[in-house]
Amino acid sequence: MGALSLSPLSRLVGLAPLVIRLVVGVIMAAHGYQKLAGGPANFGGMLAQLGVPAPTLMAYVVTFVELVGGILLILGLLSRWAGLLLTANLAVAVLMVKVDVGLIAPQGGGAGAELDLALIAGFVTILLLGPGKLSLDYVLGIEPREAAERPSLQAGQRGAVA
Repeated sequence: MGALSLSPLSRLVGLAPLVIRLVVGVIMAAHGYQKLAGGPANFGGMLAQLGVPAPTLMAYVVTFVELVGGILLILGLLSRWAGLLLTANLAVAVLMVKVDVGLIAPQGGGAGAELDLALIAGFVTILLLGPGKLSLDYVLGIEPREAAERPSLQAGQRGAVA
């Protein structure tokens, strides 16, 4: 191996799901808490302006999904389900709000879809690969042990992924 090799980092591959879960979980729990603190009915008013059906009900649903889903990801509990619900939540938000804004909003034009899409990538990663060993899913046997114990690529493995 050359002097610039990063192969020793392969020993830390098991931390990757934890890092993803913590980052996206904290962000989503914070968004849910913000909506809860501001009053879901206030968020419902914004949804009504966007033409969302049953805006007050949807505001409570979105607040619950973001807050509880984020906490579940942080804990690594029911992680795949949380990832699925949060993916659906943000996909709808992108389609309803961000499509007109674009990936990166013009200066002063609000937020683009880049953060939402990055979060969705994190959720889909957990959904497909699982929460990893450092999760309550693993400890409680919710996540099959063999799924949590095999990294997506073995350390040092090269070549195409089948």
